[in-house]
Amino acid sequence: MVRKLAVQFLALAEKQGMTFPLVIGHRLLGMSLALVGDLTQGRAHFDRAMALYDPAAHRPLATRFGQDVGVSILSYRSLAVWALGHVDAALADADHALRDARGIGEAATLMYALLHSAITHILCRNYATANAQSDELVALADEKGAATWKALGMLMRGSVFALTRKAPDAVQVITSSLTAYRSSGATLWMPTFVSYLASAHAELGQFDEALRCTTEARAAVEATEERLHEAEVNRIAGEIALMSPERDTAKAEANFEWSLAVARQQQAKSWELRAAMSMARLWRSQGKSQQARELLAPVYGWFTEGFDTLDLKRPRRC
Repeated sequence: MVRKLAVQFLALAEKQGMTFPLVIGHRLLGMSLALVGDLTQGRAHFDRAMALYDPAAHRPLATRFGQDVGVSILSYRSLAVWALGHVDAALADADHALRDARGIGEAATLMYALLHSAITHILCRNYATANAQSDELVALADEKGAATWKALGMLMRGSVFALTRKAPDAVQVITSSLTAYRSSGATLWMPTFVSYLASAHAELGQFDEALRCTTEARAAVEATEERLHEAEVNRIAGEIALMSPERDTAKAEANFEWSLAVARQQQAKSWELRAAMSMARLWRSQGKSQQARELLAPVYGWFTEGFDTLDLKRPRRC
């Protein structure tokens, strides 16, 4: 539905021939495409929007549209290009967006940039930076009485807890923050947050809750068609299957295959690398070292940047 409306908006903007409606149209279509997993086309629209964006002319319109459009384009392009495997470019966009937001000095724009920059840094496993940005977002949201932004900041904080093996804190923070976030009627990023909650439950040995969360995350993907993190939702489900008392390797392998298939269909090289690493670890534990190398080597060999990030350091040690 959102994508259809974005297409209609862009078509009307093209008929008008005015620059700012075109910027908005390309941004809307880029966001809707990226969120449903059409990353290449989404990025193309973000690139077009940024080429048309004029800071001097368009920044004064930030209060009308909720936040500066240029910051929002860079923030979402960062997520799309990370998934496509362009890690350094993703970090550059996130840093650019946050720097511009600080320069603009408008709270809604800064909260927007802090949230999306924290997401990018979580994806790059830069957890200290993501945590600092989440803390800043929570403090600013508190100051401005922005309950939904505060809930999102807390969800980012809880996600860092989950990913840094602080499971008790993660369960407490994500669970309470999801209640606050859902009360606003929002559903964006739900598959991601619920999957991180599933990981935390599994780390605590709470596998019934972990299974409930993975089921909920997948249902959210299907209900909203938010597929940007679909590959990771399935990879996490596979890792949880391996953590369970019965260590269900068949289920884990099926989930990793599902994750690989989604990532390849989306041309999402960063998600494909993670899924390939999970599958390779499983295969090596089963004595299938040659199959593991044959799966992982071409994916790792595709990358030309981001070698300082943890995902790209790990295969070198394999």
